[in-house]
Amino acid sequence: MKRVGILGDIGSGKSFVAKCLGYPVFNADEEVSRLYKNDKKTFFRLKKVLPKHISKFPIDKNEISNAILTNKKNLKKIILIVHYQIRKKMNIFLRKNKNKKIIVLDIPLLLENKIYKKNDILIFVQSKRSEILKRLGKRKNFNKKIYNNFKKIQLPLDLKKQKSHFIIKNNFTKNSVKKVIKDILENINK
Repeated sequence: MKRVGILGDIGSGKSFVAKCLGYPVFNADEEVSRLYKNDKKTFFRLKKVLPKHISKFPIDKNEISNAILTNKKNLKKIILIVHYQIRKKMNIFLRKNKNKKIIVLDIPLLLENKIYKKNDILIFVQSKRSEILKRLGKRKNFNKKIYNNFKKIQLPLDLKKQKSHFIIKNNFTKNSVKKVIKDILENINK
């Protein structure tokens, strides 16, 4: 099984690219949403470390946002609890798909959390900052302060780009991205 990791800035189109590859995708953001909706253990752990902020189940993303905005240290507390659970889910996904030719890891902190392996194929999704901010601004709960807090815990984009095997320039048109993906897949499958 070949593992393909998708790297790039927040809002650069990583999930879109991951889906376009046409192989099983582990999407960490979707898993976090499921965790907040369905996992009472995670709720109780978060409530224990952030009693002033986390009050109801399913976990309200606004409460998570307020916790992060109140104190930067809260982001680290949340990450410690949530990432442990996401890593477990990823391991289940990897076992379930062990006979697949390729699997795709759409994990925002793939390099930062040392999830990536030496043989992983890394694809960097590059987008114009102005386009990213325009798209993020359309998201329902977008908060620039939280965005900046997350940016601070990420490795520099230049470093991610440098470590990548392939770069996709995403101008947010499906056809241009799909053509590049076709070429990348041909290269990977050689």
